[in-house]
Amino acid sequence: MNLHFDPIQGARSIAMKIGDAVLDLISSVPDTAEHPSSAPRNRANAIRRVASAKALAAAGGLALPPGPWGWLTILPELGAVWRIQAQMVADIAAVYGRSATLTREQIAYCLFRHTAAQAVREIVAQVGERFLVQKASVRALQAIARQVGIDVSQRSMSRVVSRWVPIIGAAGVGAYAYYDTSKVARTAIEFFGADIEWLEGPPQAAADGPVEVVPGKAPRRTAAGAPATKPAARKSGEASSSRSRRGRKPEAS
Repeated sequence: MNLHFDPIQGARSIAMKIGDAVLDLISSVPDTAEHPSSAPRNRANAIRRVASAKALAAAGGLALPPGPWGWLTILPELGAVWRIQAQMVADIAAVYGRSATLTREQIAYCLFRHTAAQAVREIVAQVGERFLVQKASVRALQAIARQVGIDVSQRSMSRVVSRWVPIIGAAGVGAYAYYDTSKVARTAIEFFGADIEWLEGPPQAAADGPVEVVPGKAPRRTAAGAPATKPAARKSGEASSSRSRRGRKPEAS
C-alpha cells in the first residue's frame, strides 16, 4: 500500500489543535503535594531534574512510531510533556510558598515564555527584580495559544526527517523535551523567587514607566521606575534680574 503523507499539510492541521490543547492545559491549576521549603532553590532544582527525566521518557516513547504514524503522536507527545511541566511549575510554586496565589496566568507565563514571548508580555512583565501580573482576558489566552500552536507546528516540520527514523528520532525528541522542561523550570524558579505584583491595567504599560508632560513639548515616557520630571522653576533672583533687564531703558551716551 502506498501511503502518501504531506508534512506541510500535517503541520497546518495540528496548529489549531495545539492551540486548543494549550487552552485546556492552562484552564486549571494542578494540585501539588509539595510544601514551602527552607531551601526552595535546592528543592526546585531537584523537582526540575525529576520532571525533565519524565518528559524525556514520555516524549521519546511517543516518538517511536515511524513515518506518518509518528506525526499522529505529536499531539499526545506535547500534551504529555506539557502536563508534566505544568505539574512541575505547581510544585516549584509550592516550595516557594506561592501555592495559594498560583493562577493560570502564572502557569502560562512559565510554560510559554520562551515559546511565545510576545504573547505572554500581555499578562506578565518583568521590571528589575519584580514581576507585574495582569489577569488574562480570553483574548490574551487565545493569542498565547495561537502563537504556541504556530511555533510548535513549525518546529515539528523541522523534525520531519527524524520522525521517519524511529530510534534516532525518538532520541532527538526526548532530548529536546528534557531541555525544554529544564528551561521552563528555570523560568519558574526565577519567577516565584521574585516579588510578584498584581495590576489592574496591562503590565507592559506599567513597565514602560510614567508619562512625562512638559509644556510646549510632546508627552514622552520616562524610564521604568523613574518619576516624571517637571519643568525646572526659574530662580527668583534670575527672574527679577531678567525683568529688570527687559524694563531698563538704554542710557543716553
